[in-house]
Amino acid sequence: MEICKDAVVKGIGTPEAGELALINALARRELGAEEVYTFALRLCDNDVDRDFERFDDDTLDELAPMFVGVSGVFDHQWSARGQTARIYRTEVVGGDGTLTTDGRPYRFLKGWAYMMRTEENASLIAEIDGGIKREVSVGCAVERVVCSICGQELDSCPHEKGEEYDGQVCHGVLTGAADAYEWSFVAVPAQRKAGVIKSAGRRLEDEARLGRKYLKGLRHEMVRLAGIAEPGAGQALLEKVAGRLDEEELLGLIKLYRGKVDSMLMPRVQLSYGEDAVPQEIADGAFLI
Repeated sequence: MEICKDAVVKGIGTPEAGELALINALARRELGAEEVYTFALRLCDNDVDRDFERFDDDTLDELAPMFVGVSGVFDHQWSARGQTARIYRTEVVGGDGTLTTDGRPYRFLKGWAYMMRTEENASLIAEIDGGIKREVSVGCAVERVVCSICGQELDSCPHEKGEEYDGQVCHGVLTGAADAYEWSFVAVPAQRKAGVIKSAGRRLEDEARLGRKYLKGLRHEMVRLAGIAEPGAGQALLEKVAGRLDEEELLGLIKLYRGKVDSMLMPRVQLSYGEDAVPQEIADGAFLI
């Protein structure tokens, strides 16, 4: 699953000897300190963002080495011309007593990047120093998104992001770092601290999200109807069964259970006008307490 999260840029300037050694480990020739401009970035964090998602703490630790050597682009346009800077060092920062919005110790992935002091980059360096270029969006891939309420895959569990359950707001926990492939200078941040915009494949991801939401709605409806038609079946069992079904199977069971529920709720005829007599105990059944 592709994920992009906004971050913050802070200019540093000329690198010290230790920093320059790390930069030269990535360069194709030995660079002098006067040739290089460095800056720091808040890449991503473990706080709940406006999309009701957050990175798992272990995932931040896993992403840290993956971002070393990753180049920056502009507005997620992947081209050699757009690759202006490269990350040469990362570190997960925390432990200062700051808390996330849901009360956990706040941690974030910090990166240090460098670019060449060229005429082409002069305006960009000036904008970083002047505070104009402040936000970047990182692109990475995670293995799964789990529900903060139940710990199941968010796409198949009964909970909805942003909804409150027993005092807890449901959000997706981005778990298992799979890849870190780019970071991009962007114009507008969207996250509280590090921002969030969706991935370069945003249209495909949006379409996939709509499909997952549709299936989630079908599963919820199947569980609801099955719970009415089969009151002896447990909620957990029904949810587990629904999570394994595809669209065709879910639609079939929804139709079946809806028919059962309709027949259960259909009012019975209390009077008979035929020749067959209705047994007294049945005729009076509706009035018995």
